[in-house]
Amino acid sequence: MNILAIESSGLTASAAVMTDGKLVSEFTVNNKKTHSQTLLPMIDEVMRSADLKPEDLSCIAISRGPGSFTGLRIGSATAKGLGLALNKPLIEVPTLKALAYNMFGNLESIICPIMDARRQEVYTAAYDSELNDLIPEKACPLEELLRELEKFDKRVIFVGDGVPVYSEFIRENFMGKYAFAPETLLLQRAASVAAIGNKMYEEGKYISADAHTPVYLRKSQAERELGK
Repeated sequence: MNILAIESSGLTASAAVMTDGKLVSEFTVNNKKTHSQTLLPMIDEVMRSADLKPEDLSCIAISRGPGSFTGLRIGSATAKGLGLALNKPLIEVPTLKALAYNMFGNLESIICPIMDARRQEVYTAAYDSELNDLIPEKACPLEELLRELEKFDKRVIFVGDGVPVYSEFIRENFMGKYAFAPETLLLQRAASVAAIGNKMYEEGKYISADAHTPVYLRKSQAERELGK
């Protein structure tokens, strides 16, 4: 089974190929280039590195959001176009769970991805060490999230692009034990999308390409301004 994974929910663009549960190639860029410039060349590179042709794919795993509206649209359009052209199913992997997967297996800890949603809010969720849901994904003020996490009375590992933005706020306002993910595991990775996608595919959790839509959790700034 060959899975192509695509991650473009934030500033990081990433593509990976997993074959029979083994990561065989990954390409990640976090250098302020637009996903429209980088994503397709990256996909081509990971496919060539894995010695695969497009028709060899079993499915395409896409990081389905939440995250950057522009990034999600580019990634989703790419995955959808490939799925339709190749007649391959899509696996919609929750972006926050894929972020949490970076810290999978930290026993006795809560894994809390935080993505900067601007306006003093974060896209977030919380999982136990086996990635079972503790707090469902949502957009909320960070202060509200911290109060929820304190109730669990466990060490919390924060991961995601919200960490460098809000680390000082967390240090000053969180009353529980905590740690920040290391730099190498802090941001989105297509490898994590592939790993979760592999399990979802085995469980039959995939859809047709034309049925896919990104998950934003809240309206875009343009839609909010229009509403005003």
